[in-house]
Amino acid sequence: MSRLTAEDRAMLQRTIDSYTSKTDGVPGLVCSVVDASGDVIFESASGTRAVRSALPMSHDTVFWIASCTKLLTAIAAMQLVEQAGFSYSFLSMKLKRWSEPIGIMEDANRENDIFGQPLVNQPGEKWEYGVSMDWVGRLIERVTGMSLGAYFEQKICSPLRMRKTTFCPTADMKANLAFLHERTANGQIQLRENGHLLSTPLRASSEEEASSILHSGGAGLFSTPSDYCRMCARLPAVLLELTEAPTEIIAAFLNHGTHLKTGHQLLQRETLNEMLKNQIPEHPNFARNLPPAAKPSFINSAPEMYPQPENEAQGWGLSFFKLLSDGPTGRSAGSIWWSGLANLVWWADVERGIGGVFASQILPFGDPEFFACQAAVEAQLYSALSINAGSEK
Repeated sequence: MSRLTAEDRAMLQRTIDSYTSKTDGVPGLVCSVVDASGDVIFESASGTRAVRSALPMSHDTVFWIASCTKLLTAIAAMQLVEQAGFSYSFLSMKLKRWSEPIGIMEDANRENDIFGQPLVNQPGEKWEYGVSMDWVGRLIERVTGMSLGAYFEQKICSPLRMRKTTFCPTADMKANLAFLHERTANGQIQLRENGHLLSTPLRASSEEEASSILHSGGAGLFSTPSDYCRMCARLPAVLLELTEAPTEIIAAFLNHGTHLKTGHQLLQRETLNEMLKNQIPEHPNFARNLPPAAKPSFINSAPEMYPQPENEAQGWGLSFFKLLSDGPTGRSAGSIWWSGLANLVWWADVERGIGGVFASQILPFGDPEFFACQAAVEAQLYSALSINAGSEK
């Protein structure tokens, strides 16, 4: 694997700083990029945790990662597929009664907002983005008899040394939290007027309060980019069948899903292959011709999710978008990625053996400044790695 030079890293840092330093750009951004061995290729913490503040972004800054939570929930579910025969594609007539609207919530809250939703499609019947991963999280809790957070900690986070990934941030994590911002209609950046979207776990100050927090498998986790990269790094590694001595972080994946020192098995190779398979080949344009956003304060309207020249076919794995052809920034065909509502993106490039996270905290999703920065840095990163790889031959 080629490496970045000091000049390359300085170039990437200048690009990021150009967005975080300008008025109404990106208040703060943390980026972490790793290779298949788990080594850090590039990392940056730029800007501040709150607009017009002196609180610097750092690699310990904690983010609400929103829908980036879905990858952990999918991994947990696939562990149960292996261990307990848990099915992720089934049809249940008992769920038919949930296909009708149930009226106005008298006590509306986050949990009711999710689990009070009518069933739109029978499981396995149709692909549609929604709250299905929250239901998967609830099923994991029912099957295991554990809270989703406790299951994550025991089966994913602790074995992979992800020490700052949780539904219930500790006092130290809260002290390092990135503030949630919003971009107004005239393009100005400000702290979100109504506070944090997930205020309940941030207000919890006792075990009793923490125990009542909804563990949303679709969007409830708080984490750091470096923590998340520990998990993303494993996806390219196991599939490339690397044989060099690994760091402990990716040892489980390099040894066919089993950690050499602890004997802990995260996922089998066959299971990962199933997760990476395009699950909806009959819908190659599922992320195009999108309808206008229902809530413009949460999501910017866009005609398509991931623009590619010539409108190449696109795919969907188990909890993530899959590229079926090379991407415009340099990602290889087969790369997978997903994002979070507050403008975060993770990706894993299986062929090139690299992946990473770009993290900010801005609403609505699809922030033009954040995604322009992410695309520019990613394109420069791939270009530099390709040039360096050529010079090493």
